[in-house]
Amino acid sequence: MHLAFGARALAAVTLGIAVAATPALAATAAPAAIPTPAATPTPTRTAAQAGASVTITPGVQHQSHGFRRGPSTTAECQQSLHIACYNPAQIQQAYNLRALYSRGITGKGATIIIIDPYGSPTIARDLRTFDRTEGVPNPPSLRIIRPAGKVPAFDPNNANMVGWASETTLDVEWAHTIAPGARILLVETPGGGKTGTVSMDQIVKAEKYVIKHHLGGVISQSFVATEQAIGSAAIRSLRGAYLAASAGHVTVLAGSGDSGATGFEPDQQRYYTHPVTAWPASDPLVTAVGGTRLNLNASGNRKSADTVWNDTYDRTANQLVYGDNGPNPLAAGGGKSVMFRRPSYQNKVRGVVGNHRGVPDISMSAACTGMVNVYQSFGGQPVGWYALCGTSESTPLFAGIVALADQVAGHPLGLINPALYKMAAEHSRGIVSVRSGTTTVSFLQGGHWHQVHGYGARAGYNLAAGLGTLNARYFVPELARLAGR
Repeated sequence: MHLAFGARALAAVTLGIAVAATPALAATAAPAAIPTPAATPTPTRTAAQAGASVTITPGVQHQSHGFRRGPSTTAECQQSLHIACYNPAQIQQAYNLRALYSRGITGKGATIIIIDPYGSPTIARDLRTFDRTEGVPNPPSLRIIRPAGKVPAFDPNNANMVGWASETTLDVEWAHTIAPGARILLVETPGGGKTGTVSMDQIVKAEKYVIKHHLGGVISQSFVATEQAIGSAAIRSLRGAYLAASAGHVTVLAGSGDSGATGFEPDQQRYYTHPVTAWPASDPLVTAVGGTRLNLNASGNRKSADTVWNDTYDRTANQLVYGDNGPNPLAAGGGKSVMFRRPSYQNKVRGVVGNHRGVPDISMSAACTGMVNVYQSFGGQPVGWYALCGTSESTPLFAGIVALADQVAGHPLGLINPALYKMAAEHSRGIVSVRSGTTTVSFLQGGHWHQVHGYGARAGYNLAAGLGTLNARYFVPELARLAGR
């Protein structure tokens, strides 16, 4: 099985910078409408140098028996892999999207921007195959640009390039599945000087380019970094794209993480043994997308209510992802930022978040025990169909939802977080509570078992699923109404 983790393994590394523990935020501090990172001790290098030293790697795991000659049905996946997998028709039904499609709301006129290092050399033909096989209309256009510089030729022997190609495939095929009438703009970035790695500042450069030139209304990002691992100085130097997006009325999305309540330390090998939160999801100018587990029948109707995604203690998921029985961190991320104060749009949930920015804001399908089918044909692995999962799934799914709302509004919506929390306060029919599940994870490290206690779901806002999940039939027009003013 081939599982895309997105946020789980995309923890950023700070190289050559002293990262000090961030002081607790002052309890009496008045939250700003657009908060800035909390102060930290002065690092040994400048913020610009810190930003240049941050690198990310693809969050994709490879299993040699993962490919199939055709997309599997849910029953076939359950029989052969002992997990569920879903096709576009099922996901569209689960989120009540057909009610919108029947009214011509398909994302027409909107553009989804997908940022992926290296990209995939076969994405155009893979998307055509995916669409033809799964019965999804072709997009009006799939355009690829490289504003941050020349991308090196694809090397099928480079595991990281192969991983990024798989990430790209998931992002493009499933954002398109949700908004089949939207244009897709794939923004590929080059490497950062090390084989298979990429520089985060190149991603920022690419994002600033598409924002400056008004190339789309929503940006989908499938990478994260633990706040403490990247550090306040680096975050300050890298969040310029989000400031530009806010000014340019572009919506920016990021996954909340795939390691539950924990996350990687700077070495990307060890996990923190206390709760941590991921950036850029924690940035107040970004919409943080968490993960849920769907339980669908063959038609896409729910057999039970959505729960918070947590496969940490599922032996089958651990075997597919880690090759052992676990437990290993494999769950939706979320928590309280140590870098950002509570934004004004979260004032009505201050009882949950305190004086901190709370993550996530909204959640969609991400579970590795309820994956989605993709088609990919690039080198380095057999050509065929794979099942992928993680907040690298939920983020492009929600990008498609935003594109639908952009069409209804007639223009890009920009920062949608204030509208999301207003929808919840008004008891919108578009927001559906996720009331069960937790982000607690366990793992073996240094010869000892650790458990990092996370957050549980409940009615209303929580740090496991955010405001909840959505019913697109109502969510899309309500978001367009409130955010489009």
